[in-house]
Amino acid sequence: MSFTRRSLAGFAFAAAAFALGTVPQAQAQVKELKDIRIEFVTHGQANDVYWTVVKNGMLAAAKQLGVTVHYQAPETWDVVRMRQMMEAAIASKPDGLVISIPDAAALEAPVKAAKAAGIPVVVIDSGEDQVAPWGLDLYVGGGSEYDNGVHAGELMGKAGVKAGVCLNHEVGNVSLDQRCEGYAKGLGETGGKSQVLTITMDPTDATRRLEAFLKANPDTTGILTLGPTVASPILKMLTDNGMIDKVKMGTFDLSAEVLDAVDKGKMMFGIDNQQFLMGYLPVVFLASKAQFKTFPTATVRTGPAFITKDDAASVRDLSKAGFR
Repeated sequence: MSFTRRSLAGFAFAAAAFALGTVPQAQAQVKELKDIRIEFVTHGQANDVYWTVVKNGMLAAAKQLGVTVHYQAPETWDVVRMRQMMEAAIASKPDGLVISIPDAAALEAPVKAAKAAGIPVVVIDSGEDQVAPWGLDLYVGGGSEYDNGVHAGELMGKAGVKAGVCLNHEVGNVSLDQRCEGYAKGLGETGGKSQVLTITMDPTDATRRLEAFLKANPDTTGILTLGPTVASPILKMLTDNGMIDKVKMGTFDLSAEVLDAVDKGKMMFGIDNQQFLMGYLPVVFLASKAQFKTFPTATVRTGPAFITKDDAASVRDLSKAGFR
């Protein structure tokens, strides 16, 4: 695992901001911490453990600072419902808005309305490309999803994979689409190819679709999932069917089960964007902005870190606790 210079700067800023919140209140401050409210609206589905870790980061920062936070997301993939939640959050006039932007066309109007209302907007997870052109305040998240997918494809290609499949549980979510596109590019560098298989978050449905795909495409030896909620039932299905040793499998994002599989050599890697920080850091930054008018001036990177067999065991307990 490694951290970029910019990500380390982000940690340093967070520490400084937290320290500011614990010193005696200065007369020059704009707003007291107890009066600050920050709204989160993301596309995270209710059963996706990835977003549970984001919420844990948000709650940890709120508790440490003593600010109020609210989190909203649709129960299932639904950008229309997400837009409605965003509009309601904006109407409540928070001190800061933290959002993901999985579909720029669908969410452009409410996001720009937030800025027009003078609400600071921090983008997490997806939507980095919209920050500058839309005049938003900051992006906090991992590196290019496309580049992460390329690296995943390169790793599998070097391991001998010539035919791969990328399981996309939210087709239309630009970040996930880019992961699959990058994976195909990475495999292509060693002469391989990849197809995209549309699945859902329902474990029974997801495994049935993959089983049918593998029967129709028996030369497939590389499987990339785009989240641990999907990876876990796929891993079980491959194990139960005696196929786990015949394929190379990797996933975006982590869970204790994923890390166990990586540690035991059943999966090649888990790609960690350290989403706890996507919940934690925006609260610190927006509280500092409301209290002292101080704010980062550049993108803050939280990842990626490719977790392999060498370090999976050391990360596992943190994942079980909801921090990784």
